[in-house]
Parts: sequence; structure tokens; C-alpha cells
Amino acid sequence: MNLKLEAVNLLRWLHFVALAVGGGAAVVALLLSGFEEGREDIRGLAATIWSKVVAWSFRLALIVGIALLVTMMQGGQNPLKAGSYFHIKLLLVLILVGLSEMTPKALAVGKRGSALMALVLFLASSFTVYNKGLFGARPKAGPEMPVTAETTFQAR
Repeated sequence: MNLKLEAVNLLRWLHFVALAVGGGAAVVALLLSGFEEGREDIRGLAATIWSKVVAWSFRLALIVGIALLVTMMQGGQNPLKAGSYFHIKLLLVLILVGLSEMTPKALAVGKRGSALMALVLFLASSFTVYNKGLFGARPKAGPEMPVTAETTFQAR
């Protein structure tokens, strides 16, 4: 039983679940913000959902992602050297978490721009991870050809 591999898989799963909850709740909060106009009984619900569910999911995903990165580096893998996709993802994630912290106040006054931008950043970071090859991933080094191999052609 390889505990490092199991820890990486568990952290990767937790990271994915936290992101799925956060992304789904962001869509719900954005939809609810549209229904709040003209209805006093649900005014502020989108801001509350964002601050209680979306922001905490993204915070948890960030913490688990850092733990996942450290665990992978201790196991000998280094995603920072696998191409530029990881650097792009980190930039998008840091902007996303910062914007996610400011969004509840904007939603409370009826402005949806930051919530929509956070959702776009979430989708962009997901696209970046899913399409790693588009962002200059370096090919893995294959086995080298043996130097002593025969290169002459023999007729039969």
C-alpha cells in the first residue's frame, strides 16, 4: 500500500469536490440574484449563498490544492515544471479567490458583475486544467535508443 499515492488521490478528490460545490453554488447564486429584483422576501439570498457556500468552497479548494501540490512535490512530481498551464491556472485561481471574497458585498447591493466574472474565471481555470496540452506542456522524455544497435541492412 503506497500511502503517498493514496494521499494524492484523496486530496485530488477533495479538491475536485470543493470546486464542484463552489462552481455549482456560484451558478445558483448568480441565478438567484436575477430573481431578487422586485421580491423583498428573497432579497439578499444570493449574497448569503455566495458568502456561506461559494466563498468557503473556493477557500477549501485553495487550501486542499496547496496541500495537494506539497504532497505531489514530496512524492517526486512537480506540476510547476510540467509546462505553463499550471502557472496560468495559479494566476486564475488567485484572482478567482480574491474576487470571490468581494462578491457578496456586490451581490447584496444588486450588482452581478463580480459574480459573473468569478464564474468566468472558474470556467477558465477548469478549461486550462482540462486542456493542458494547449499551454505548452513539455513532452515526457522517452527511453533513449541504445548506442550499440546495428544500423546496417541485411538482405535475406
